[in-house]
Amino acid sequence: MTIYTTRLFLLSVLFLFVSQTLAIQPAQGEGFRVLDHGAGPTGQGGAFSAQADDASAIHYNPAGMTQLTGIHFSVGTLFLNAGVRFHSALGSKVKGDFGSTIANPPPSTFFVTADLPSLGLHHLPNWTVGLGVTTPYTLQIDYPDSSVIAPILTRAALPLIDIKPTLAYKVNDYVSLGVGLDIYTFASFVGEGHAEVKQNAAPGNPFGLPAGTGLEANGTDTGIGFNASLLWTPLRNAQQKPLLNLGFVYRHGADLDLKGDFAAAGTRVATTRTTLELPNVYTWAIAGWPIRNTEREWKIEVDVDYADWTDFENLDLHLSNGITVPQRRNYGDAWVVMVGHEYTLLNPTFLPNWNLSVRSGYVYSETPVRSRTFDPANPDSPFHAVSVGLGLHCQKQGKFLGILPCDAFGAKSMGLDFAYQVLLYEERTISNNQQFLLNGDWDFIIHVGAITFRSNF
Repeated sequence: MTIYTTRLFLLSVLFLFVSQTLAIQPAQGEGFRVLDHGAGPTGQGGAFSAQADDASAIHYNPAGMTQLTGIHFSVGTLFLNAGVRFHSALGSKVKGDFGSTIANPPPSTFFVTADLPSLGLHHLPNWTVGLGVTTPYTLQIDYPDSSVIAPILTRAALPLIDIKPTLAYKVNDYVSLGVGLDIYTFASFVGEGHAEVKQNAAPGNPFGLPAGTGLEANGTDTGIGFNASLLWTPLRNAQQKPLLNLGFVYRHGADLDLKGDFAAAGTRVATTRTTLELPNVYTWAIAGWPIRNTEREWKIEVDVDYADWTDFENLDLHLSNGITVPQRRNYGDAWVVMVGHEYTLLNPTFLPNWNLSVRSGYVYSETPVRSRTFDPANPDSPFHAVSVGLGLHCQKQGKFLGILPCDAFGAKSMGLDFAYQVLLYEERTISNNQQFLLNGDWDFIIHVGAITFRSNF
């Protein structure tokens, strides 16, 4: 078996693994946008769009892929635990969660990049291609069937995946550009394979159903967005490594025309359609390395996101029997600030042939969800998040996990990243909601554990 065949086989196995483990990702950012796509960035509070020097650059800043030589890939998994607590103005208390103590199966991500010379196209030295699979807009939440809000919601799920073919070009030693598609779709092996909302029929409902009858609306579609990015490196050290990076990323959201079924007590009543409008997102990022030499590196980064959700006005359900179920949203916009650092020891004497990184980060996010149209499917509020992380990356001559040579299968290096993050949502008092049953105090917390394996050839 040739080295290229071996590489292709390993990548195929990893892609198959990720395809089988990608799962519903609970909401973790402003709105229901997910901010975590790798343990390395998560350990830094997501402040990675200016560094962007591993395969997850496909998501954080595709222009950063030009910093990677050879073939790079990473596969990662998140372990999530969350709790929603609602104290109704009517006196009742409700608890919600992700359906289990730990979201299962665990959400995962996959990225692979290759500069074209490593694929045999030596006459195109400045081009890099990439492919990613992520879950950037998605949620899952469950509430008891007997709760006071059951006539509004008992379950919501959006197992949306994003397939990301990506291309980057190095203009010169200072500037790189990136572009890519975001193919948002559903897959049968991810959750239920469709978006869904469940609730119990309220007394006097427009369908004439007995109160408490289980109702479900679901739908699927495929939509295409795109992204464009820039990485500017105005300052480098003697080894030509960046000392200052500035990044910009624009992500154009897609409109998903969800079509599916409306069912009562498990029986299809009508077909249904609605439109989900994803936001346009702008990211500005700056990273500096106060220390960067042959022994150690220290990076500090600040990223700012602006997410424009103003086109997300409603999720009105239009049924084939002529009934329209209004679902107003009227989201606003939101700013997210991410601050992180990474301190790396290169080949330290106590751990030869390894690089050791420690990370920490902080996130503050506004919410685009207005009190009037606040919904238990997405109990969002402003939040503060803190994170810590550890990276272990071994080079040739090292032993991965003390067993496997780090240059096995022709690899140049292998590594593991770990991170822990807690998202503390500000308690939110709702008093003017369009659904009076939702008025009261809402409290939300998420714990995230992340692990990523990455390697390059």
